[in-house]
Amino acid sequence: MGEAPSLIKLGSSPERDAEKAVNKLRDISRSRQHSPMENVLERPTFSDVLKAKRAIAPYLNKTPLLHHPPLSRMLGFEAYVKHENVQPTGVFKIRGGINLISNLSPEERERGVITASTGNHGQSIAMASKMFGVKAKICVPVGSNPDKVDAIRGYGAEIVEWGREFDDARQNAERIAEEQGLRYVHSANEPLLIAGVGTVGLEILEDLPDVDVVIVPVGAGSGASGISTVFKAAAPDVEIIGVQAEVAPSIYLSWKSGNIESTESAPTMADGLATRRAFRLTLDIMRDFLDDFVLVSEEEMKDAIRLYVEKTHTIAEGAGAAPLAAAIKMKDRLEGKKVVMVLSGGNLTAEMLREILGGSVPR
Repeated sequence: MGEAPSLIKLGSSPERDAEKAVNKLRDISRSRQHSPMENVLERPTFSDVLKAKRAIAPYLNKTPLLHHPPLSRMLGFEAYVKHENVQPTGVFKIRGGINLISNLSPEERERGVITASTGNHGQSIAMASKMFGVKAKICVPVGSNPDKVDAIRGYGAEIVEWGREFDDARQNAERIAEEQGLRYVHSANEPLLIAGVGTVGLEILEDLPDVDVVIVPVGAGSGASGISTVFKAAAPDVEIIGVQAEVAPSIYLSWKSGNIESTESAPTMADGLATRRAFRLTLDIMRDFLDDFVLVSEEEMKDAIRLYVEKTHTIAEGAGAAPLAAAIKMKDRLEGKKVVMVLSGGNLTAEMLREILGGSVPR
């Protein structure tokens, strides 16, 4: 595979060509059905991700992309890990939060924002809102990860607990936004969020321009959408693979069918993947740009968490470990390749970590 263009010189000709490629592809799925609200949403482009990079640069350091020889020897390919677990919030989503909140209008900042989250997205909006002096309300399901909820409160946001799963909290947030006139921040259908987290892809290309495969976890799909937007513009030969939990497969099913699919529940230990319903904007992007999509079991994610501890001395939460779980499952087809696994976050409770580490590590 040829070397990817440098992403440092923002005005370079390869980047203009890449932007044209994205603009050409952005209308592929316009014939699909959209709700009235989703019709007005424009896909973020490669240029939008470059703008997001400039927006977040004063606030976030570049995260490490590390080659791990113990994993490489075990798996039979060159294993690289993008360590988003070192972000201030412990998760990649802060990139999108800063990009979105920093771009709010004065009127939106005055009104304040509200969103729904199982924890990670809520932390990103809460932290970014505190940075820019915006009042924030975060709706979470009852029984959410207590460490994540405490972190959200620590950033000064108001917590509203409602429902048993993410979609219950989302519906509550939409209702409150309407009643109180708040700026509702969707966890997926937000071009600024997608562009912000897409900067993960820029950094991977800058550090490993000859990467062959990138594996990314899929919850609501903002990360997979942003990262795949970058690669299909700047390095289209790179294979982008999404991964979701077997017991929470709504996005996988939607990606297969092209329709908005939902499940009655999403009982996964990986709260970052616990989505019962797909969302139009991210689904359309993933349908166009993901090369493959796989499912992993709860035990496979737990095995991957244990492997990260043993082989890389790193803590990964369920969603963050899902790409490694998928890579183990696909190791034969990945043999000899340079593979990046996006460790999206490391916000695992001590209690859950102790429980998981009580199991055996696969050899």
